[in-house]
Amino acid sequence: MTYYVYILANATNTAIYTGLTNNLYRRMEEHQNHADPNSYTAKYNVTKLVYFETTDDVYSALEREKQIKGWNRKRKNALVESKNPHWEDLLQMLQD
Repeated sequence: MTYYVYILANATNTAIYTGLTNNLYRRMEEHQNHADPNSYTAKYNVTKLVYFETTDDVYSALEREKQIKGWNRKRKNALVESKNPHWEDLLQMLQD
């Protein structure tokens, strides 16, 4: 099974969220449809996929998610910009 550690941003890239899933498309649909209306992503409309990485090891994925969540914002921004310098919506690119 493939696990995804991902970072979402709002439209202005001022709010970000780091998460983990084994089904990126399903999870993105949940974020975009505000499946949990009380969640951080719903409150700040954090629905743009700006970064993701994959692994087949759930423990590695959990550790990586925890690692990224512990970083300061500057370091998270640098991670996103290392793969996606313009903060484009990668979900759109994956679906094209």
